[in-house]
Amino acid sequence: MWSVSSLVSADPTLETEDAKHLLREAIRAHRNNRGTRERTEAGHAIAEHASEIVADAGCVAVYAARPNEPATQPLIDHLHAQGIDVLLPILGVGLSRDWALHRPGGTLEVRAPGRPPEPDGPGLGITALHRADVVFAPALAVDRTGVRLGQGGGWYDRVLEHRRPDAPVVAVVFHDEVSDHPLPRAAHDRAVDGILTPAGWWFVGEE
Repeated sequence: MWSVSSLVSADPTLETEDAKHLLREAIRAHRNNRGTRERTEAGHAIAEHASEIVADAGCVAVYAARPNEPATQPLIDHLHAQGIDVLLPILGVGLSRDWALHRPGGTLEVRAPGRPPEPDGPGLGITALHRADVVFAPALAVDRTGVRLGQGGGWYDRVLEHRRPDAPVVAVVFHDEVSDHPLPRAAHDRAVDGILTPAGWWFVGEE
């Protein structure tokens, strides 16, 4: 059975960025082979489990999933139904990082190649993340100590500097993308506080 754990290299001569690159390529290829039904069902299961995490939240930062990621629209719909403010990432001026509120019934559009869909705005500024009580972050993989493998641009590693210290960051992945072995980690990589999969969720160290 396929799993990220089986892909993690124990080769001590492999540079961190090279190891990350190999993992990203393998995970993306596997994601691209997942069916639409699997991704949709994963999204509904994730929304159900996430309801426990956001029970007391007034504002949550999430993201609009790309086609090969676990679907997040069910989670966004749940947040709206509970009256919780939804922050989504957007591109600001000159490719700067920004956030915008996504209102119920609002549209999402792909505004730049390779970017996830975004709301219309207006942008609230990078520090708007401080409003979020919970931050759901995309990931290609995460290990059981909270080390997160992102897409490679370092976007979330930088924006997470602006979240409140008491606001947990939860990585969203398919269950077989949780690694039992340590993932390669660079000095700038920020660990997450929790892991959310279609099979369930837990805070790091409390599984």
